[in-house]
Amino acid sequence: MKQLLILSGKGGTGKTTLASAFIELSEAKAYADCDVDAPNLHLIMNIKSQPESKDYFGLGKAVINQDLCISCGLCYEHCKFDTINETDGVYEVFSYACEGCGVCEYICPVEAVKLYPDVAGELYLYKEKGKVFSTAKLKMGSGTSGKLVTEVKKQMRLAAPDEKFAIIDGSPGIGCPVIASISGVSMVLIVTEPSVSGISDMERILQTAAAFQTKTAVCINKSDTNTGKTKEIEEYCRKNNIEMVGKIPFDPVAVETINAGKTLANVDCPSSRAIGATYQNTMKLFLGNGESSK
Repeated sequence: MKQLLILSGKGGTGKTTLASAFIELSEAKAYADCDVDAPNLHLIMNIKSQPESKDYFGLGKAVINQDLCISCGLCYEHCKFDTINETDGVYEVFSYACEGCGVCEYICPVEAVKLYPDVAGELYLYKEKGKVFSTAKLKMGSGTSGKLVTEVKKQMRLAAPDEKFAIIDGSPGIGCPVIASISGVSMVLIVTEPSVSGISDMERILQTAAAFQTKTAVCINKSDTNTGKTKEIEEYCRKNNIEMVGKIPFDPVAVETINAGKTLANVDCPSSRAIGATYQNTMKLFLGNGESSK
């Protein structure tokens, strides 16, 4: 299964807007939302069915058995995450800060500390009209976002083993969820905007994707809001042999459409027409050899 991952480097560039339109235009039978910290693709895709759900377990959390604890303080001294609190000789684990490394369990001379399974998030799988949509929601305070993203992608592949391609809405930034999202995909489409921060974050995503030797392309959203910066992005891509697949103008109709919970594939406006051209250019690079997305 070929996978097209759509990233932005920063929030608010229109990544999910573009991903939802691409899913509709391609009639994709498999897609995913890997922004596990704040998933929102389901809001635009207007999914009616209830998902299959299951708990995702992280590395575990340490618990101190007060009946066995001898208050030696070794767990307190060796915890590198300042997870263990001491009050009048009583040691307790602050579970939100615990990273599940197991040092406290290993160092305890009386086996008073144990690691217990901990629910770090929840996986969701929607199956509707022959389509598969995989996503997840990370539990507040959990530090296993990258592993949860990997599970989202795995769940999608297993649910649609015969599909030739999938479209994935990634998360902003360049942290663990983005790195896990990039791993194993066929191509990354970077949605940027003509601003100082937009250019900076585009460059960081390109560097991250280059480390994986993954094919990349760039499109500029709200391209007419700063023509100088748009030209700067185009020149950067030209100098670095990066495919520029489209420029999408700012469009009030787009804002109204997304706020109404619809994709831009469902309306006719300047931004939707530009997205259509961007989609065609992207899919030629993504699928190659003249393959059709239908």
